[in-house]
Amino acid sequence: MATIKELLQRESALSSGHRMCAGCTAPIIVKLISLASKYPLVVSCATGCLEVATTIYPYTAWKCSFIHNAFENSAATISGVETAYRALRKKGKIKNEIKFIGFGGDGGMYDIGLQALSGAMERGHDILTVCYDNEAYMNTGIQRSSATPKGAATTTSPAGKVIPGKKQFRKDLTGIMAAHKIPYVAQASPSHWQDLVKKVEKALEIKGPKFMNILMPCTLGWRFMVDEGIEMAKLAVETCFWPLYEIENGKHAVTYKPKEKKRLIEFIEKQGRFSHLKKEKNKHIIDELQKDVDRNWEELLRKA
Repeated sequence: MATIKELLQRESALSSGHRMCAGCTAPIIVKLISLASKYPLVVSCATGCLEVATTIYPYTAWKCSFIHNAFENSAATISGVETAYRALRKKGKIKNEIKFIGFGGDGGMYDIGLQALSGAMERGHDILTVCYDNEAYMNTGIQRSSATPKGAATTTSPAGKVIPGKKQFRKDLTGIMAAHKIPYVAQASPSHWQDLVKKVEKALEIKGPKFMNILMPCTLGWRFMVDEGIEMAKLAVETCFWPLYEIENGKHAVTYKPKEKKRLIEFIEKQGRFSHLKKEKNKHIIDELQKDVDRNWEELLRKA
């Protein structure tokens, strides 16, 4: 892994002065990913928070080659660009080695863009696709997605007399990508930046399709204070709600094990989207969530 000194000598692909929300963790994620690359980058980005707030016409916060895509086709676009690159390099028209990264939120990866993502992985393109998972459609009004945890309140699964927030458990997109039997799959968090950087470095050196799912706490949708984003990410890891692991050529490895696994309530109680779960009639949902986290963690440990 590159040293901190080496990382600081590299230029981030994302400049300051963008219009992401105060306290947003997406810029941290993007900067860590770009600093981890020693290669020139071509980035595609699905419509969403990251794209909308960094490329408001006629301005852009991106310093690398950047392509804005529709909500559903970030993976399709970057796979097409990678194919063109291979053809031009074969003809000798491009000499430099370039890396290709496709970004999308959970809306653009878990849901609307799942077909394009699956297709790019199955075809075997030499790309890294990154989901910045803030667990809802934050850019368009905090609507629930298939990444939204059970019990979370959103504008389309509001907690009230009819339903206690979202009724379904979240989708395991990382597991779905692993089922494609691609060379590399990983989960990461901005709270554990060294782990994140190391995984990006590894992914960029592996030929073929790679996927990383990175938790992106959202101050607006999760309803926490703007200076608590990294704390939320850390609690997600320490409670094993968001375990850090990688799957390289089918082999699972847990890359961080909490010294003392925290109870999920420590993660939940700090977020306004779960405030209704404090009511006696809804407390059973916390127990269900805890059991789901425990089950998933034990299963991951067995696989590793």
